Amino acid sequence: MSQPIITTLTVVGVGLIGGSFSRALKAAGAVQRVIGVDQDADNLALALRLGVIDEAAPSLTEGVRGAQVVFVAVPVGSIAAVVAQAAPFLSPGCVVTDGGSVKDELVQACEPLMPAGTFFVGGHPIAGTEHSGAAAAFAELYQGRRCILTPTAATDAAALELVRRLWLTAGSRVECMEAATHDRVFAAVSHLPHMVAYALVHAVARSAEEEENILAFSAGGFRDFTRIASSDPAMWRDIALMNRGALLDMLDRYSAEFNALRERVATGDGPWLEEFFHTSKRLRDGIR
Repeated sequence: MSQPIITTLTVVGVGLIGGSFSRALKAAGAVQRVIGVDQDADNLALALRLGVIDEAAPSLTEGVRGAQVVFVAVPVGSIAAVVAQAAPFLSPGCVVTDGGSVKDELVQACEPLMPAGTFFVGGHPIAGTEHSGAAAAFAELYQGRRCILTPTAATDAAALELVRRLWLTAGSRVECMEAATHDRVFAAVSHLPHMVAYALVHAVARSAEEEENILAFSAGGFRDFTRIASSDPAMWRDIALMNRGALLDMLDRYSAEFNALRERVATGDGPWLEEFFHTSKRLRDGIR
């Protein structure tokens, strides 16, 4: 087992994302001690029982004292408030990073909160499942998955390198990106698909009110496509609101494409439909 990279990691929000980060680093021998902080006392106790963390902190302020790295893995709407509350209690040299999937507003909010001699590095691991809580955490979640870091001109180079090294150790492929660019990219490839999945479930459920057994006939396609609609509703509420500008742009683009598709179905334009589906298939098959 390799030498630890850090002695103490504090994970704020010991669910799938935070818990899996802890499990991955513990499995790699990259951290000596992991302290967990969570508003859900039962979830925190479960994390301790399962070995996801080594110690359950009684409060956020107690949990971050002495930590070399603090990983904030709570819904994006709460991250800045957590950083603000924790900041006065951070040890000199502490690096705070996060797992939120919206970056521009968060980085702008969190960087000024950091006391002198402590550092913030924005991050977004591109991994997850529809499950949540400490019981859902597993060490392999980040294997081969991208993690985006969003440094600014103010980001400390050593702090960035430490966070990068931790994510590499967790199995991620690490890339750096400007925060605003990140938000435009993920509005398209992550946030929009979740909105579409939620809307589809609503549309089919309303049809089910008229056709009593319609959901009983849902097969693999519907189940696979809407799996992400089982994700944490509070988390996706916060993402939709915090990234609303970029998300609205993508919703408008999607609406335009969908309306064009509807028009061609209505007019019975088979050649257009086949070409539309062929183009989509080619683009989708090209994703690696």
